[in-house]
Formats: sequence, C-alpha cells, structure tokens
Amino acid sequence: MYTFYLFKRIPFSNRQFFKLVYAFNFLIALNASAQTDAIKLKYLGTAGWEITDGNITVLVDPYISRFKLGSGPGISPEDKRASVKRSDIAVSDTITIDSVITNVDFILVQHSHFDHLADVPYIAKKTGAKVIGTETTCNILRGYGIPNEQLYPVKGGEDYQFENFAVKVIPSIHSALNEKHYIDNRVYSEIPEVPLKVSEFIEGGSLMFLARFSNHDVLTMGSMNFIERELLGLKPDILLAGVNRSQLGLYKYNERLLAVTNYPKVIIPTHWDNFRLPYGFSQQSGVEDKLIPFQKDVKILSPQTTVVIPKHLEIITIKGEN
Repeated sequence: MYTFYLFKRIPFSNRQFFKLVYAFNFLIALNASAQTDAIKLKYLGTAGWEITDGNITVLVDPYISRFKLGSGPGISPEDKRASVKRSDIAVSDTITIDSVITNVDFILVQHSHFDHLADVPYIAKKTGAKVIGTETTCNILRGYGIPNEQLYPVKGGEDYQFENFAVKVIPSIHSALNEKHYIDNRVYSEIPEVPLKVSEFIEGGSLMFLARFSNHDVLTMGSMNFIERELLGLKPDILLAGVNRSQLGLYKYNERLLAVTNYPKVIIPTHWDNFRLPYGFSQQSGVEDKLIPFQKDVKILSPQTTVVIPKHLEIITIKGEN
C-alpha cells in the first residue's frame, strides 16, 4: 500500500488521501458556489448602477458626467468645472467614464432625461453593450450612431430571456415634479438631430425593470413614482427604491411601495444624491435629510428588511441564500 505524505510529512493511506482530496475539492466548489451566488452592485450616482453576478454585467441609467448644471443651490463653490446650461450641447466627460466603466453586456434605460441617458451613447459605442429602452431612447441612440443590432426598443410588458440574464420591462411614471404640475408627453418617433442639448433629452416615457440574475431578482426604479398594479405579484429580493423629496407628495409612498413589492429583503435607495456635484464631493446632507428618515420608516414598516445606504462607486456585495 502506498502512503502519501502531506502537511509536514504526516502519513496518509490511499483511502485517507483521496477522502482528503475529495473534501478539499468540495470546499473549493462550495466557495466557488458562494462566490457565484453573490451579486455586486456599484452606485454610479443619480439613478445609475453597475450590477454583476460574475456571469453578466448590467448598467442601469449610467450617468457619470454629472454636469455642473446652472447655479445657486446644489452647486459648490469648490467645484471649478465650467457651468452647463440646459441650452448647451450635452458633452460627456469621457475621461471619468473611462475610469469608471469597462466591460458591459446590457444597459437598461428607464427614461431619456439627460441624467439617465446623456452618457449612454458614448458607453454603448465604447463597450458594444445592448441597450433596452423606449422608442425615444432608441431613436436618440440611433442618432448618435448606435446600430440597431444593439438596440431593443420596448414599451413595457415585455419579458425577455437572454443568456445568463432575463429582464421584465415594467411600465412606470415619472416623479411628480414641480409640485405635481410636471407632465411631458413628448416622444421622438423619428431620429432627432444630434448632438442634443441638455434640454432636448426629453423623458419619452418611463420604465422600471425586473432584472433577473442567476440567484437574485433586482427591481429598479428611475423615479420616485410607480404604477402599483404593474408591480403586483413581483417578489424581488433587492429593490433599488427611488428616494427623494418628490416622494413626500405621494400618498403613503413608502408603505405602498414595500407592500406591493412583497417587502424585499434588501432595499438600496437610488436617485437621492445631488447629481450636480462631481464624485468625491460630500453627499452627507442628502443622507441625513432623505436616507436616514427613509431607513427609519422602513424599519417600522418591514423590520426584516435591510436598507443599505450606498456611496458613490463603492461596491455592495449581497450573498445568495444557502
């Protein structure tokens, strides 16, 4: 009988050795499975996210440029960038985008305002990512030279299966801005003349997405609003919940949102930050004024739910169930 010597020449018989090897390989496989079960979310600011489960990488509303828009509240004197007016051509900060975004498989666009779509033409061209969005979103991207092969125009109601990934497209509505006086029914039914001005990135209709990864269902929001009946029956384990002041004008927003999404295990607020400031500037006032009250309210409404407060470009890892 052969004897193998491992771990400081401790003798093992054949049978003992192969049992040890089996146990070792099992632990490696178990660890690999745990890695695969995990999903990683990186907050890009505004309603923007990078989400990956190791098999596929999806961006949601990636707005990296964070224009220094206008003046007054929301603008820091320490921000030395040039100001941008809504009548100016929207020019992406490609240096910052290149430092943040590398490989992408899909981009989900919830509506076509500049703070959701303005950087997508550059990212889609740079990465070759497939883009799912409204007719308006796709026509804007066609104007910027993105080929039809990369574009999936949707209305809401579609439920698509791709390799390693599925997505349900959900009709939605925009936040109730301007003290509930906001409405914009404009669409681009034809390809617009580009480049667009900041103001020419019209809403073009709003969507939500249920992004189904191998071990997690992530429900995205691009606004502080939703159509309740469209969410019935959904059970995401992760909700990217729109949190900002406009939600305060809606009837029992937090209560209805948690109930209709079946009290998700993890909620991460989105679209809460001051997107006129570049990365690296403090967002603490938004945390204190918006996120802490939301976190406290969720604790009352759904004690088993964990509210994670995100920071720009930091990775949040959520493990799958054993």
